[in-house]
Amino acid sequence: MLVFLGVFAAAALILPWLVHRLGARAFFFAAAVSAGAFVYTVILGPGVLAGNIPFESYDWIPPLGIELSMRMTTLSWVLALVVTGVGALVLLYCRWYFRDNAEGLGQFAAVLLAFAGAMYGLVLTDDLVVLVMFWEVTSVLSYLLIGYYHRRGASRRSALQALLVTTLGGLVMLIGVVLLVVDTGTSSISEILAARPEGPVVVASLVLLLVGALSKSAVFPFHFWLPGAMTAPTPVSAYLHAAAMVKAGIYLIALFAPFEANEPGWRPIVVSLGVFTMLLGGFQALRETDLKRLLAFGTVSQLGFLTVILGYGVRDTALAGLALLLSHALFKSALFLVVGIIDRQLATRNIGELSGLGRQAPVLATLSIVAVASMAGLPPTIGFVAKETALTALLHQAQGGEAWAIVGILGVAAGSALTMAYGIRFVWGAFWTKRTGPDGAPPKRTEWPGAPAGFLAAPLILSALTLVAGLAAPAVDTVLATYADEAPLATPGVAEPEPYYLALWHGLEPALFISLGTIALGAAIFWATVRKDLSRRVLPFEAFDVYNAVLRGIARLSVATTTFTQRGSLPVYIGTIFIVFVVAEATALIMGGPDWRADVDLFQDPAQLAIAPVMIIAGLIAVRAKKRYTGVVLVSVTGLGMATLFAISGAPDLALTQILIETVTLIAFALVLRRIPSRMGEHNASVAAIPRALVAGAVGITMMAVAVIATGARLQDPVSVAWPDLAYELGHGRNVVNVALVDIRGWDTMGELGVLILAATGVASLVFVTDRKDNLTATNALPRVGGRDRRLLVETPSGVKPRNAGSGRQRMAWLVGGQQVRPENRSILLEVIVRILFHSIIIVSLYLLFAGHNLPGGGFAGGLVAGMALVMRYVAGGRYELGVAAPTDAGRLLGVGMSIAVGCAIVPLLFGAPPLTSTWFEAELPILGHVEFVTSTLFDVGVYLVVVGLVLDVLRSLGAEVDRQMQRSKARGVSVS
Repeated sequence: MLVFLGVFAAAALILPWLVHRLGARAFFFAAAVSAGAFVYTVILGPGVLAGNIPFESYDWIPPLGIELSMRMTTLSWVLALVVTGVGALVLLYCRWYFRDNAEGLGQFAAVLLAFAGAMYGLVLTDDLVVLVMFWEVTSVLSYLLIGYYHRRGASRRSALQALLVTTLGGLVMLIGVVLLVVDTGTSSISEILAARPEGPVVVASLVLLLVGALSKSAVFPFHFWLPGAMTAPTPVSAYLHAAAMVKAGIYLIALFAPFEANEPGWRPIVVSLGVFTMLLGGFQALRETDLKRLLAFGTVSQLGFLTVILGYGVRDTALAGLALLLSHALFKSALFLVVGIIDRQLATRNIGELSGLGRQAPVLATLSIVAVASMAGLPPTIGFVAKETALTALLHQAQGGEAWAIVGILGVAAGSALTMAYGIRFVWGAFWTKRTGPDGAPPKRTEWPGAPAGFLAAPLILSALTLVAGLAAPAVDTVLATYADEAPLATPGVAEPEPYYLALWHGLEPALFISLGTIALGAAIFWATVRKDLSRRVLPFEAFDVYNAVLRGIARLSVATTTFTQRGSLPVYIGTIFIVFVVAEATALIMGGPDWRADVDLFQDPAQLAIAPVMIIAGLIAVRAKKRYTGVVLVSVTGLGMATLFAISGAPDLALTQILIETVTLIAFALVLRRIPSRMGEHNASVAAIPRALVAGAVGITMMAVAVIATGARLQDPVSVAWPDLAYELGHGRNVVNVALVDIRGWDTMGELGVLILAATGVASLVFVTDRKDNLTATNALPRVGGRDRRLLVETPSGVKPRNAGSGRQRMAWLVGGQQVRPENRSILLEVIVRILFHSIIIVSLYLLFAGHNLPGGGFAGGLVAGMALVMRYVAGGRYELGVAAPTDAGRLLGVGMSIAVGCAIVPLLFGAPPLTSTWFEAELPILGHVEFVTSTLFDVGVYLVVVGLVLDVLRSLGAEVDRQMQRSKARGVSVS
């Protein structure tokens, strides 16, 4: 079972390529995959029916007890047959439905097959959490399928509507799943059902599960999304909205009903909403003139019927419900496929435009009549057998005084009459020779062009199966009874009947006469309404109007909230954050009570007495600074003071990193300050100085209190005490900080790398106006010459040229880009120093990278040192020199670095180890002697490249690109300050 789940996924990935090569014939391959799963499921059938339940499991998330497990019970076996069998026929049908290679057909085929695989996993999984995941996957895939005609506004709206409704129900269901899993202590469906949990938490969780099931199966008040989804291609409607997606909610109800139907609230919800949905859908179907929408509302009605019967939770209703589920999948998918053939051949589905089709396409009409007969419950179809069993089961419960059974029998009888009425309307509208249509105008006589035999194969098989299943009712009973026997024979207080069975003939019993009455009443309803226009609204609003009103209300509330909160003032935003922080933390500190403990020393090292006042004074002067650059420098003083405190406290790694970060930050600020006023408040003066000071003081005092109280609140030894030993045992390194970053807490570093990449992308997106690609070295202002000649230039009146480009005085250029800097801004001494030191600094950065596992350093520090070397080249030679120093694109460095880090997380999985697991190698090499290599060093290389890429991206955006923009502005005579 797990293997076939993987086959579905792999085949879906291959399909777009196959469709590109083979066109619509690639659907043969997709159908073969689904048919293979169907055959495999059939082979497992005897064991399932004998009680030998197949079970496969793979530990997926062991800490949470979540498994990728598959368990095939009778219920899931039947659903798997429906999903794979009908899926294979629908995919085969697509071969002729999409005769021409339509736009996006490859993606459509892949998504449809992936949906089949997701449904296959949903009905077989034994883990409730995994079921929710498959549930949401089907919602997303159905969104893509419904919106296949994405150029049409109606398709996009319908797809979004289906996604919102089903996803909202899925989120509510997720809450119920969490409650149920926490209450029972397991996510295994079989264990939960075997335990039959009770209590208020279980009742609440079951109600939430029902919300998800009802939304997925389009039961009132969530019914409106299904008719809207008819904008999808007909194969999607036949599969998702007849046999698969809408059955997911019914499956969930059928899964829990035999065990939990007696819990408070279950039966009132499923019976009342099911009956109302059945009546509402049946009435709406009589109003439709579009054959597909008629079937859609009929599907809504039948889903209400299934909800009542399968959700009632006694043995005979369970038997009838599963038979109804099987019959519905057969007859409704057959009818949708018939409508697809009509629409594909005649380009219309409107009843008013169809007449005389039955005589011209007798095979198609016969298939439709058989399917409608099963839908209406006429013998000898499986629909008749299931309907009679359902009526008998409800009658027995009603005779025992069960109130909800009385509601159920009355509602089902009335709904069955409406089903008969709209069933006749479908046959009449599609195939009858009509003198006048529903609008009173005579329809045009339809000229049937004929349909390929393969096009008819799928509906032919499905319609034939409705007859075969009806005639073989005893055999079907043997199969389905194993599921029904899990439910109690009757509700509490009702006498237990003899177990019922599926058969074509049970004699002249009450259910038969009720069924005959509904058939006669349905025919009368059709006759009474066939010439009437029922399209006018009965109520002033419908469910769809409520949905639109809710969306408009949410949009208006969002606009109002945004208008109120997003004032366009950065001080207001920051002040709000700080105030919330102070209030929240102060509340927590006050509520903590008198148990605070604080262990505070005046100082641990005499040097702190000299460093701390300098930091405090610099901070106070920074607040009063009038120029921005002065404020930035003073803030950096506090950072450098912190680096000194790290150094005297025995943390050289932190000190080194802090110094480098402060330096890079200072440079970045200096680059930014070129484009904003030099004096603070020059354009927008600072206001409300006293409130700002109060907020700042409150934040500082709160943070100080949190730090003091938190450090004194420890009750156990810190985990860091064991880290020096763990660093060597797990990471084979002596530098605890570096080993922690790349090994023990590698996932944190992975997340930080992602944040760095996002930051670099965000900065570049804000600064670059047109093209982020590095084109500095490609400009005509800096000729590119191969080899060492790139650095041998001569100055001429026309610009800079290579040594061999002409005659004149030749000289060696220390920095190529320096000759593009304005003479008054050049420093030959700086160029010479940078040229001499650049390569040495790069070597130092590489030393820090590879020595960091045992000595101070690491990928982060090494990357910052390499970035400082690039900063030096930029400061000395300008933006063109930066292009020469780093001729690659910053995005490539970021991407390669992140790819290496991700690879270090994935590769251990191939060897059965957890992600980011490291190992080491030792060897005695000539000359080098004893050498050790730890694989986490590769992760550090990724960190190194990401940091270098970040610095380069900042220099390219805040430095080189701003230079270019300033130069262009000056050329246009525009002020850049």
